[in-house]
Amino acid sequence: MCKVEPGLNPQSSDNSYETTLTFGMSALPKNPDKCGIEQEQPGSQISAKIHWVGVALDVPLGDGVFDYKSPEPIELGVRVIVTFGRRKMIGVVISRQDKPRIDPEQVREVEEALSDIAPLPADWQRMAQFAAGYYQRPLGEVMLPSLPAPLRKVSAYQGKASRGGPVARMRKRRAPAPLPDLTPDQIPTLNAEQLGAVNQIVACNSHQTFLLHGVTGSGKTEVYLHSALHYLAAGKQVLFMVPEINLTPQFEQVLRARLVHQGGEDVLAVLHSGLSDGQRLREWLRVSTGQARVLLGTRLSIFTPMPDLGLIIVDEEHDASYKQQDGLRYSARDLAVWRGHDRNIPVVLGSATPSLESWQHAQKQRYTCLSLRQRARDVTLPHIRLVDTRRLELKQGFSPQLLEAMEKRLAAKEQVLVFLNRRGYAPVLSCTSCGWVSQCPRCTAYTILHRSGLAARHHHLQCHHCGYHARVPVKCPDCGDADLRPMGRGTQRLEEYLGERFPAARIARIDADSTRLKGSAQTLFAKVHAGEVDILVGTQMVAKGHDFARLGLVGVLNADAMLFAQDFRAPERLFAQLMQVAGRAGRHVAGGEVIVQTDYPEQPVYQALLRHDYTGFARHSLQERESVGLPPFAFQALLTAEAKTIANALSFLEEAKALAQNQFSAYMDMAVTFYDPVPLRVVRVAHVERAQLLVESTSRPVLQAFLSAWNPQLGPLANQLRVRCTLEVDPLEI
Repeated sequence: MCKVEPGLNPQSSDNSYETTLTFGMSALPKNPDKCGIEQEQPGSQISAKIHWVGVALDVPLGDGVFDYKSPEPIELGVRVIVTFGRRKMIGVVISRQDKPRIDPEQVREVEEALSDIAPLPADWQRMAQFAAGYYQRPLGEVMLPSLPAPLRKVSAYQGKASRGGPVARMRKRRAPAPLPDLTPDQIPTLNAEQLGAVNQIVACNSHQTFLLHGVTGSGKTEVYLHSALHYLAAGKQVLFMVPEINLTPQFEQVLRARLVHQGGEDVLAVLHSGLSDGQRLREWLRVSTGQARVLLGTRLSIFTPMPDLGLIIVDEEHDASYKQQDGLRYSARDLAVWRGHDRNIPVVLGSATPSLESWQHAQKQRYTCLSLRQRARDVTLPHIRLVDTRRLELKQGFSPQLLEAMEKRLAAKEQVLVFLNRRGYAPVLSCTSCGWVSQCPRCTAYTILHRSGLAARHHHLQCHHCGYHARVPVKCPDCGDADLRPMGRGTQRLEEYLGERFPAARIARIDADSTRLKGSAQTLFAKVHAGEVDILVGTQMVAKGHDFARLGLVGVLNADAMLFAQDFRAPERLFAQLMQVAGRAGRHVAGGEVIVQTDYPEQPVYQALLRHDYTGFARHSLQERESVGLPPFAFQALLTAEAKTIANALSFLEEAKALAQNQFSAYMDMAVTFYDPVPLRVVRVAHVERAQLLVESTSRPVLQAFLSAWNPQLGPLANQLRVRCTLEVDPLEI
């Protein structure tokens, strides 16, 4: 997906980045080792009495690399304990130097070199180097957070409780209980399209990015599994990425059942943010040492060292969850493509609704498109029906057509999915007398009404932006009227109404509120798969990756909420979301049906949905994007400012814009465009005012070169104006 020549010289006097990047892989360096990280040379001699090293630390200063000295030579990739300021930190040695960049008398000595794990490999360092350069972050802020927490805590190695370090302590602990015996799955016979896709993937003996585009239920997972088995048989490791934690239990079971005969229980490791520190360390070590041959993980797994990596699979590659939204704001999908090129191995991106960026690459033949046009089982795609709600009387958001269809499906002992991408009971609480609404006191947003039982004392108002909680007032805070009513509806309110409307039906709700406890999501999905649920009410958690055997009907409520959003990607997200949730219907049941309620059935998004026409939707959307110069035909960066007042935030952005125009005017002549600073849609979050400045260019290398020159100037300016700023490359939301 991306093509780079990053170069960070940690020994240079100006700590500058030189980055050239284009997408399409046509001009990548012939030697991927030349990526700014010094490589070990066999037989090299270190003759100096003092050994100068560059150590990457997790601090937001400069390039994140600092000079230290050691009386003994230290291998590259070794973690060390050093003193930084008044505290001790763990860093990674990334370079050896003939002399330090500062006065040698000021250089501190490395306190301890840690040897409980092998040095972090060169390819891992190269990827961290690329991510730091491309996403404009200090190298240490990339390297250290990607490691399991115990490996980057000084307290885990020093003190009475350290007991030899976290790795030694973990090895002394009782081994985890063995997993229950699992009968190997019967490997299904592939159809012609699936077999053709597998053959192309396994025939690849170098880097190639495949875009596996298949309709929902076309058997993409089987293509993944057959391809993975081939590479495992060849002695390679496989990285299998999924977008969300709730998908990992399902895929873990599938992978274990299929791989149990290939390498036993140790063949599979799982990594995601829901693991404890100890669990994550154990799984990370199993993969990095080569013991585990398959890694199933969410976006953070892209940074896991894998010595024998031979294949990378990114399922649901379009999903926004692959983009980290805080700290290092990286795209795991894009890094997967870069890692595949760096390791010279194939990468498979799979989706029924690929991102327009990936689709554009496939159309330009930068990616190889593999199409699955038919469902794996002998069932047709579900029939999609649009219900025009403009002249209908709705009952708690349900049209008569949808309620009638639900009755028929329930009578036929089929399951029904009601999709509403809004959790809680109601979006807002209001007073019918004076118009008061439940506003968050810390944000420019409404508090959502949540119910935790039948009793009113269990009800509460919650802000989904800052987490603010408050009791539901007994009367209006403004006028004192007791007639407070919920406006709109969330999944809780739908669940309540459906319980009254279909008293005999077994109803389950799956959203962020009902799955807070560890393992609760897995339990709820297991009930659905076991047929213990008749009506499933859910948010986007149920829209992708799940195969419900008895699901015959999907009803979509409030789809129009995303139709006219200010973000230019909103139609793409809406189409993908509807296609994904519609694809849950009729996978095993003949005559599957999808009912979408809308006030705007004539919109192109809905018309393309009726035809299951992703290709037509993508072609139309790309034409629109190209006509107005939007991604993927332009490249963007977003500078966000946070301050006590919106005036301060906007003032900083104006100063940053003026700085760029005055000091880096040459880039303005090279097609770098600045938009005016504007407040964010939700201006205030937790008493912090926010604004943003969009930078755009038709050339990715030009934009990267400009950001590399501009970004170092932003920190001092932000400190001067007492503003916190964040620079995000390739933002998903504007």
